[in-house]
Amino acid sequence: MKQYESLGYLVSHLNIDLQNALDQKLKRYQLDIKLWPVLFALWQEEGITQTELSKRCDVAHYTMTRLLDQLQVQGLVTRHQEADNRRAFHIFLTDAGKALEQDLVIEAERVNANFLDNLSGDERLALMALLNKINRFPE
Repeated sequence: MKQYESLGYLVSHLNIDLQNALDQKLKRYQLDIKLWPVLFALWQEEGITQTELSKRCDVAHYTMTRLLDQLQVQGLVTRHQEADNRRAFHIFLTDAGKALEQDLVIEAERVNANFLDNLSGDERLALMALLNKINRFPE
């Protein structure tokens, strides 16, 4: 099998390139690619527990703790401890964290557009539909 025939290779290669491109954009905001999934998940739904956030971002709990520490130092998130469970924290965006959403989503959309630029509109839709199907995500 050649590299260009391997789904794993092609997806991995694309993922690395996408992450590097987005990481360059995020550096302008003093952020890096590791923080992107956390912010993106919180823009979708804040107030979820740290455990749920770890699951949604597919990272270990201790890794999420470090990422949240970094975002908290930067003033982008706050943790609120549950009254009846002192080990559980709900994560909320600060006003500064919320304010970044529009700019960072635009940056991500530009990165995506750059990678999809050589595809027609129909090819883009087909690619996204196929990736969602492979990942078993609902349409």
